[in-house]
Amino acid sequence: MNSWLSALADLQNQGEPCVLVTIIEELGSTPRNAGSKMVVSAASSFDTIGGGHLEYKAMQIAREMLASGQQSTRLERLTLGASLGQCCGGVTVLLFEPIGQVQAEIAVFGAGHVGRALVPLLASLPCRIRWIDSREQEFPEQIPSGVRKIVSEEPVDEIEHLPVGSYCIVMTHNHPLDLELSAAILKRNDFAYFGLIGSKTKRVKFEHRLRERGFDNGVLQRMRCPLGLAEVKGKLPVEIAISIAGEIIATYNANFGQHTASAEPIAKLLPASRRSQATH
Repeated sequence: MNSWLSALADLQNQGEPCVLVTIIEELGSTPRNAGSKMVVSAASSFDTIGGGHLEYKAMQIAREMLASGQQSTRLERLTLGASLGQCCGGVTVLLFEPIGQVQAEIAVFGAGHVGRALVPLLASLPCRIRWIDSREQEFPEQIPSGVRKIVSEEPVDEIEHLPVGSYCIVMTHNHPLDLELSAAILKRNDFAYFGLIGSKTKRVKFEHRLRERGFDNGVLQRMRCPLGLAEVKGKLPVEIAISIAGEIIATYNANFGQHTASAEPIAKLLPASRRSQATH
């Protein structure tokens, strides 16, 4: 059986999300001791916390967390008796830790100077990236892990293939193309973030043209232009890239923070008798 540690390393290298399950408390007769661990991915499990219905239930919880994209840790108190159909009769408290969960699906339109500075930064984050441009020669020879290079004569056509809730960054070499991409992204209007590179003057011109196409102010306000954190100054490509990456991080942390569950103290998950012992 593969150990949980080697499995965790392999899954992280492959960029596959998983959940690390750890027994952190035990009381009475239990199949494994505190500290026992297992790793659960969407399709596999590695090592064991004792087998039986306890392990089945742990895998079910872990995969529900993976499917929902949950980022926060979770504690579960499981009684190894009637509820789980096991004869041990003890109590186990499990800690579930999501690892490697993709926090953002990002589409970067443009492989120019800023794009080439930005994409490696984004690739080092828990993100999945589509990097799109019509000019094959603009891409570097080495594409970072987790990045899918897309050479398309019609970059606008790629927008319909983006997952709902994508982060869209438009920074092509062509203002008319930027406008068409902006219109297509705003028409879908199901993105988590949309940033357009450019000045305030560019924004005013684009807003005027987009209003002529029927877009209202409510939709246009969702467009970030200029994009990036205002606190990060500088005009070098890497400085602009850092500013944009910082804004992406702030956005997805805020989005996932809305779903963060408040963890109950471990003591509340233990039987009353054990809680009493703990206070003396």
